[in-house]
Amino acid sequence: MSEIADEINRMHRRVATRQVETGEARTVLLRRTYDAEIADVWDAVTSPERIARWFMPVSGELKVGGRYQLEGNAGGEILECVEPERLRVSWLYGPDPGFSEVEVRLTPESGERTVLELEHVAVVPDEFWDQFGPGAVGVGWDLGLYGLALHLAGGGLGKEEAATWHTTPEGSAFITGSSEGWGEAYAASGADQETATRTTAATLAFYTGTEA
Repeated sequence: MSEIADEINRMHRRVATRQVETGEARTVLLRRTYDAEIADVWDAVTSPERIARWFMPVSGELKVGGRYQLEGNAGGEILECVEPERLRVSWLYGPDPGFSEVEVRLTPESGERTVLELEHVAVVPDEFWDQFGPGAVGVGWDLGLYGLALHLAGGGLGKEEAATWHTTPEGSAFITGSSEGWGEAYAASGADQETATRTTAATLAFYTGTEA
């Protein structure tokens, strides 16, 4: 399980708030470094064919002002695209999604490496945040960026394997470590320890299908 622990520790997580037009938004930020050139990482996060290999199939008019749709998941508008540095989209799911945006930022590092930052900013219903804290969305992004790491390294999970990976020892260890990491980030943002612990347990139960 040392590889899974290493993957968890490669991710920097931060929780904060931000004012947007519709009120106070919650923000989760993920940062990690990939052993790949910035052009390769940019292509992996913007090419529909490659997105489908590490994340999920995507369709739509994939240009600024166009709309996209992830299969069975979020959709929205492409708000900004500055190759190879920044991609910003609205991230809308469900009948009344409210304000939600995702921005991906890439920075080259020496040794043909790339730092990726993903920030998700959303106005979240209080009852949902009180139950899960940042982990519900944060663990999902951790899983996605781990899939990107496998893809950039020339590997990845098949569709059937990915659907059941969370039930394997490796998947369970990853979800547990990610949930705990977001609990720590939540506490670091100012949440009291009891709240951080409670929401971590609820997030873990949500992703594993167990009782909190």
